[in-house]
Amino acid sequence: MSTKHIKTAKTYLGQPEPSDAFTDVAIGIAWFAVKAATRSLWWALLFPMLSIPTGAAVATWLLFGWPAAVAVVGVGLALLLGWRLASPASFTRWVTDRVRQRLLAWLRYRRRWVAMSAACGLQVTYGHNTATPRLVSIRVGEFTDWVTVRMLPGQCPDDYTGRTTHLAHAFGVLECRAVVVGPSTVELAFRHHDSLATAVAVPTTRVEWLWDRKNGEPA
Repeated sequence: MSTKHIKTAKTYLGQPEPSDAFTDVAIGIAWFAVKAATRSLWWALLFPMLSIPTGAAVATWLLFGWPAAVAVVGVGLALLLGWRLASPASFTRWVTDRVRQRLLAWLRYRRRWVAMSAACGLQVTYGHNTATPRLVSIRVGEFTDWVTVRMLPGQCPDDYTGRTTHLAHAFGVLECRAVVVGPSTVELAFRHHDSLATAVAVPTTRVEWLWDRKNGEPA
């Protein structure tokens, strides 16, 4: 075999072709774009009261320029402010609470779930791959948060009930409890505040004593 053929064989066996590397990069960019578009669509469906004015402003800017877009933004903000003043309860329910729920769910659990699962020993290794229990849903409460988790193949409820202390310390809460709520599904209750520690105003009452009336004293 000639020297030229040996160099060609080494290049073919040890180094990827430039076209293959370009294809991998293109696939990675396309996959990231699809994920970003899917996530944007999902958030738009979750918060139509915010996504519709935003989409209208962007469309107006593309079609008629930025002055018209600024006007659309102003109208949208005025409508939201009017809603807030006219019906604070419905505005809180459909806008404030929903945004707060999503934001706190991400800050407290979603962004740290993979790392904390590994630290608490809840991940499972299959060959060369490491799997993390999937978060099904998160409900944020005033004193307690409920995190529903899908168990991995090979796991049992004891794997979670035996790790509640670790999970409580990992997520910085007062207490964690694990309850089976369905097939291969566990609900983790994270208590982050003590409801009994909240001060409650006790209404004052006036008591009239019978002997005060008999003696003619004002009650």
